Amino acid sequence: MGSLQERIASTKKGSITSIQAVYVPADDLTDPAPATTFAHLDATTVLSRGLASKGIYPAVDPLDSTSTMLQPRIVGNEHYETAQRVKETLQRYKELQDIIAILGLDELLEEDRLTVARARKIERFLSQPFFVAEVFLLVL
Repeated sequence: MGSLQERIASTKKGSITSIQAVYVPADDLTDPAPATTFAHLDATTVLSRGLASKGIYPAVDPLDSTSTMLQPRIVGNEHYETAQRVKETLQRYKELQDIIAILGLDELLEEDRLTVARARKIERFLSQPFFVAEVFLLVL
């Protein structure tokens, strides 16, 4: 994999882009095979069974997905800081899931309820509700 990736580059005459699908056993991103593969990639897009089961499509997990391009010198400080705050909000929401499942949303602190509300808005923002694609479907 590494030697293939090393051959993919941009030159003055053009560039080659590679997209690969990697099987992750039991969805364990720390498994040595996928972890080694990911080390050679500039970006990873991780699909989440949990998001798909909630009906959120595309089911891209923003916490596990990565990009080497997400750096302040490339995307600018404002974009970078916004992305980091979004990740922090989604991470806190993920941490609160067990508490919500056991005790319910009403038992959370006000700050945590606000985090949950923001995280749910972020999830909706990052998703594509099916009705958005309706205009592109040909119904016979």
